[in-house]
Amino acid sequence: MSETVNKKPVKICETVLRDAHQSLIATRMTTEQMLPIIDKMDKVGYHAVECWGGATFDACLRFLKEDPWDRLRKLKDGFKNTKLQMLFRGQNILGYRPYADDVVEYFVQKSVANGIDIIRIFDCLNDLRNLQTAVKAANKEKAHAQVALSYTIGDAYTLEYWEKMARNIEEMGADSICIKDMAGLLTPYEAEKLVKALKSGSKLPVELHTHYTSGVASMTLLKAVEAGCDIIDTAMSPLALGTSQPATEVMAKTFEGTPYDPGFDQTLLSEIADYFRPLREQWIESGLLSTKVLGVNIKTLLYQVPGGMLSNLVSQLKEMHAEDKYQQVLEEVPRVRKDFGECPLVTPSSQIVGTQAVLNVVLGERYKSLTKESKDLLLGKYGATVKPFNPEVQKLAIEQTGEQPITTRFADSLAPELDKLREECKQWIQQDEDVLSYALFPQVATDFFKYRKAQQDKIDPAVAKNGAYPV
Repeated sequence: MSETVNKKPVKICETVLRDAHQSLIATRMTTEQMLPIIDKMDKVGYHAVECWGGATFDACLRFLKEDPWDRLRKLKDGFKNTKLQMLFRGQNILGYRPYADDVVEYFVQKSVANGIDIIRIFDCLNDLRNLQTAVKAANKEKAHAQVALSYTIGDAYTLEYWEKMARNIEEMGADSICIKDMAGLLTPYEAEKLVKALKSGSKLPVELHTHYTSGVASMTLLKAVEAGCDIIDTAMSPLALGTSQPATEVMAKTFEGTPYDPGFDQTLLSEIADYFRPLREQWIESGLLSTKVLGVNIKTLLYQVPGGMLSNLVSQLKEMHAEDKYQQVLEEVPRVRKDFGECPLVTPSSQIVGTQAVLNVVLGERYKSLTKESKDLLLGKYGATVKPFNPEVQKLAIEQTGEQPITTRFADSLAPELDKLREECKQWIQQDEDVLSYALFPQVATDFFKYRKAQQDKIDPAVAKNGAYPV
């Protein structure tokens, strides 16, 4: 079957300005650190540069005291030949709750107006109803709408399931499909089968995004490309591997001289890597880049738990003085996941399942205490899962909340909220986009607006800290 695959140059999406530093240094690369290298990156011939969305928005406002919209405009000014891409959490936008449709539509509109060309849209449960508003909005703005499928393993996730999802994604008006392997669970030969299944389900281009966490990602990209995958995500070598993506230079070299050759200039790539290398050293020296995230964690494949989730479990158990329960919690995670409809483990479902597994083990009784998020998931507020919930566990959520489960799209119950949000933050608005920053992170954005005002008024930072403008 592989002989029939159309052999053409693979396209490469560069993640060094978004997911690479999100995965390795908690999204702390500043705009000033990005700008000097943009001119060279723009000459590579990337399919796209992923540079916005995901956790970058929150990190800009909260930790870097930067306006994320200003970052996007500066990047757009620099990248004259390369498309800019962002990651978008469906109805949750870049936040952690579902927003009303009017906020989703306005966010897409402003993202495109400020420079985004490709919007990668995903949902933690793969509930396509949570993606439809964002896809329609992207279509309306003439942006490229890519739907990302959160990859996971389980009885329900057959090749027929993925093939059907591809068909539905094409029907909903998406322009391409991405396999979002956030945990590094996709192994090389499974990738080959998966790409072929998606290709038989739709005519849309297929992109593969994976992480090196489990050590197989480069081989997985190779087999996926041979199976017909059109685009792969990679990161410049100083910020590659570990919990990040495979290295751009390595993958470009791998395909050199073959029909898949992207045609990149290795000398130019080397110059770009030389720029990021001293930054990497700085981050290691400051402790921002921990060697813990650079190794291979085979437990990812054994327990099908994302690397970030493993570290969360360890810290939760530490706080509860129950580190000795780690093995039990690892074994409990798949059981909770099964009770919760066999959902993929990605933000926020990974945190919900992980925290519940910890409680089940530490309290010595399963579901003695259900977290608010667990109840919301079991009541259908996050969307529909592939398999039904365990009825006994769902019954507990119903009894404890007095609410009945919903089967409709949760956002349908949300009234338009843009005008109300605009009214709440009107004293701080200096640009249309400020209402969106406030919508996603009200307190963090307000603190940033106060800081921005203090800077503009040239107020002594010491005065600002003492209460005139709390930062």
